[in-house]
Amino acid sequence: MWIILGAAIAPAIMLLYYVYSKDFNPEPKKMVFKGFLFGGIATFVSTLISGPLLNLGFYTNEPTTFLEAAKISFFGAAIPEELAKLFMLWLLLRKSAEFDERYDGLVYAASIGLGFACLENLMYVLSSGSSWFYVSVSRALFAVPGHFAFAIVMGYYYSRIKFGGGETSDKVKVWLYPVILHGVYDTLAFSSSITPALSGIISLVLIAFCFWLFKATRKRILSEAASARASRPLFFDPRLDDGSPDEQ
Repeated sequence: MWIILGAAIAPAIMLLYYVYSKDFNPEPKKMVFKGFLFGGIATFVSTLISGPLLNLGFYTNEPTTFLEAAKISFFGAAIPEELAKLFMLWLLLRKSAEFDERYDGLVYAASIGLGFACLENLMYVLSSGSSWFYVSVSRALFAVPGHFAFAIVMGYYYSRIKFGGGETSDKVKVWLYPVILHGVYDTLAFSSSITPALSGIISLVLIAFCFWLFKATRKRILSEAASARASRPLFFDPRLDDGSPDEQ
């Protein structure tokens, strides 16, 4: 049982540690853990949106065509899940004095996105029976990095809204861009299972898309981390910080 739990949880913890380790002025672990828990709660919040959409006929749980795969990907997953994550991110940071740097948006969004992925992963692995190893490996390679990438995009635009330097449209992009990426990602995943003749090609496209997402995410993380470092004085001593927000 412990091996199964570890296989389900470890990928999310590793990615969260990666983005946390790049923070020049690390966030309080308590806040990051709180964000992780909020991400788990977001899995249940999302069902309050996806459930009614299913009942209204926006999508079906058993897609048999590409169009149906796209519908369940967007209406059953991307739209409700990214809306739930954004709501929990707002709830986490709306009165937080810790959110005082642009990079913090990436850290907290990642904590929520990976908390969501972790609980979702756990439910899939525990319900997979004897196939738990295959399920845990496939989700570690695709689903968890996907949620990680969507979260980084959300966190990036959330910080632009908070600290300026962006556009008015960022208030739309903070949710729309993760939804688009998530919807396309899931559509490819569903399509590989409903079109056996093209499953190999679609799987390769999904792998390429996953690789591109991770590469773009890593670039954004390193860029934001470098920006945070550059904004600090050369001999900055965090003990002398007056707690005022950084201008980045």
